[in-house]
Amino acid sequence: MAPKTPIVKQVADNPQASDKTEHLTVENQDEAVKIPDETTTKMTLNHKELIDMIKKEKEKFIQGKKSQEHAEKQAKIEKLVNSSKVDDTGAKGITGGEPSDEITKQRRNFVKKMMEHAWSGYVNHAWGGNELRPISKTSHAASIFGASSMGASIVDALDTLYIMGMKEEFERARKWVATSLNFNHASDVSVFETVIRFLGGLLSAYAFSGDEVFKVKAKEVGDKLLPAFNSPTGIPWAMVNFASGSGHNWGWASGGCSILAEFGTLHLEFVYLSKITGDPIYAKKVYRVREVLDQIDKPNGLYPNYLNPRSGVWGSQHVSLGALGDSFYEYLIKSWVMSGQTDNVARRMYDKAVEAIERMLIKHSSPSNLTYIAEYKFGRLEHKMDHLACFTAGMFALGAKGSRNEKHFLNLGGAIANTCHESYRKTATGIGPEAFRFEGPHEAVGLRSNERYYILRPEVIEAYFYMWRFTHEQKYREWAWEAVQSIEKYCRVGVGYCGIRDVASTAVSHDDVQQSFFLAETLKYLYLIFSEDSLLPLDHWVFNTEAHPMPIIGKMQSS
Repeated sequence: MAPKTPIVKQVADNPQASDKTEHLTVENQDEAVKIPDETTTKMTLNHKELIDMIKKEKEKFIQGKKSQEHAEKQAKIEKLVNSSKVDDTGAKGITGGEPSDEITKQRRNFVKKMMEHAWSGYVNHAWGGNELRPISKTSHAASIFGASSMGASIVDALDTLYIMGMKEEFERARKWVATSLNFNHASDVSVFETVIRFLGGLLSAYAFSGDEVFKVKAKEVGDKLLPAFNSPTGIPWAMVNFASGSGHNWGWASGGCSILAEFGTLHLEFVYLSKITGDPIYAKKVYRVREVLDQIDKPNGLYPNYLNPRSGVWGSQHVSLGALGDSFYEYLIKSWVMSGQTDNVARRMYDKAVEAIERMLIKHSSPSNLTYIAEYKFGRLEHKMDHLACFTAGMFALGAKGSRNEKHFLNLGGAIANTCHESYRKTATGIGPEAFRFEGPHEAVGLRSNERYYILRPEVIEAYFYMWRFTHEQKYREWAWEAVQSIEKYCRVGVGYCGIRDVASTAVSHDDVQQSFFLAETLKYLYLIFSEDSLLPLDHWVFNTEAHPMPIIGKMQSS
């Protein structure tokens, strides 16, 4: 991403070279050296004075060089800003998709109005901040973004604005990216969140528009993230400091471990970044992660949620397709899809993981026979399913093609989607909880008060999207519309949308945060459900876990 380090800067940064010069030498340090001054009057300098003078001259030269580099950088930014290129690049299906029937058209337009409301609130009250507090009418900064305002909602929303035809809004966002987005602050950020939101958002915007601004910024953030991989195993740290490059893991993670869903969810973005830049370093990093995971022993064929990046040994024996594990499995099958179905290692790893999941974790409730995915903790099953795990409906449907039994896995995806719909249907608000359990007579119900919140998550909507695309069963559009109505009724506030603390109560208490993924994922998947399949067709595009589309290799335009 960043240009190669100038030779002058390399010398300046090398203390061993601080006394070196090609033009002035001191042959005998005990002798005085005579040099002419500005008036040609000769004066005598001892060795220390000469070295000090050389250092000062070098510093002046370096400062001048830095000023020149800064001016050149600013000129480059101005050129990028003024050479806007946001027309279609020939990429397949990035606009249009208007449905033919009137009801679906009205529903799609309604979702666009939701996006306009959410976006205008952010623009008017939190522009440049990470997220909007729509009740307080100010910006919100989660710890995952560090201490700085990085415009997370702007970058996350770019491709949603584009496919919805919100051209003026997209252009304003683009200009902010070109002039204000930087990754130079001394702050610890989540590697995973930065990859899926920032790198993913920039890559999709580049894939759609062909605009060099987005590629330049994607390379910048990619380079800032590379030091996170400097561990003994190559498994990246959870956090990295953009200024120092130092990395560390979350203090609460098992024994200083990295988290499967974080270090295992970088592949699509880094491979595509290598593709468009021609630099293999990014792809090499994630293929090394893949190699470690492929070779390590898997207990019962399953991947625990924690892995120590120093020793390469698993941490606590907790397996989940919800929080901490989820998107690792998603990226196995999507890596195969993105490769044009040539990444056989990813396909093999996915198939073996699914075999273990079916054998160990997939269960059926009684009496309703709802299919769900339990969690495995320390040798025992916990009959709980996270809202996050509802993504697996789409994963199974996407992985059906090329599997040993296409119909079986498509049906499995449908069964999971049905269970997730039940978790919505059974609440007073019509919105599903953060987690739901299967205990005794309770099926797909949020039983614990600390699991009944909703933070505008997309995974159930995502499940409906994939099942609609693969089956075209009308119920998925109807379920999506039910969700739209509930979100509109209970989550909409004055200048945006925010989560609610208890989906079981219609006397809602709002959390006052409009998550950036609401713009990137929830509204995008809803819009696509009510669009024709020609908009972002799945044989040309693969979505990262933040719903940022990337071209399938072999289907992309040459960069």
